[in-house]
Amino acid sequence: MSDLNHIDLKAIPEHIAIIMDGNGRWAKSQGQDRIFGHTKGVDAVRETLRAAADLKVKFLTLYAFSTENWNRPKEEVEGLMNLLVMSLANELEELNENGVRLQAIGNIKGLPKECQESLEEAIIQTRNNTSITLVLALNYSSKWEIEEMVKSIAKQIKKDSISLDEIDENLISEELTTKEIPDPELLIRTSGEHRVSNFLLWQIAYTEFYFLDIFWPEFGKKQLIEAIYDYQNRERRFGLVSEQLKGA
Repeated sequence: MSDLNHIDLKAIPEHIAIIMDGNGRWAKSQGQDRIFGHTKGVDAVRETLRAAADLKVKFLTLYAFSTENWNRPKEEVEGLMNLLVMSLANELEELNENGVRLQAIGNIKGLPKECQESLEEAIIQTRNNTSITLVLALNYSSKWEIEEMVKSIAKQIKKDSISLDEIDENLISEELTTKEIPDPELLIRTSGEHRVSNFLLWQIAYTEFYFLDIFWPEFGKKQLIEAIYDYQNRERRFGLVSEQLKGA
């Protein structure tokens, strides 16, 4: 189902989030090392970003590196960090040509200095682009994000800046790293796993999930369109019943 005629171009999700899973397993199936899989994963990112921009998706968030990923073999982590720096430098011109604004969420200060510098430079260089916002979740953990939010609100209460009665959903959302980003309508995960892996736990309360059995290097425009088609054929009730939606 890759034909654009099958999807409603006026009902494209504003924000799509993707858990890019399976690079290492794909590489193993090809008789290659895990870094080879991550390198091929960059190609999938490029194709998916282009497709999302063409479809007028406004935000595309990619789970690129979790806090748990530090527990992987040292060689793989170092390779991932080097790949990040290289990819940001190599893709910067195309990002600007295609109007892509880059943002990042997560504990960015916990990344190697060279990664921080490359990321900051790319964010600055693309800050005025308006076609699509690419959000990289780097050194990200939703539990870490929620912990930081709680600490921030606790400090404000301690300073008498806010009262307990002022704590609501809006305040909590404003204290998260995604405060300027709408919650995703669609979450895609590759590799056949059916879990969210500590990703955007607060933000995906009403997100539609779409799971694929293929590995991330095999993902592209065709799969993105299929996911959107599936999303558009669901009924999003937000706690209501079908009759209420039809009567609205």
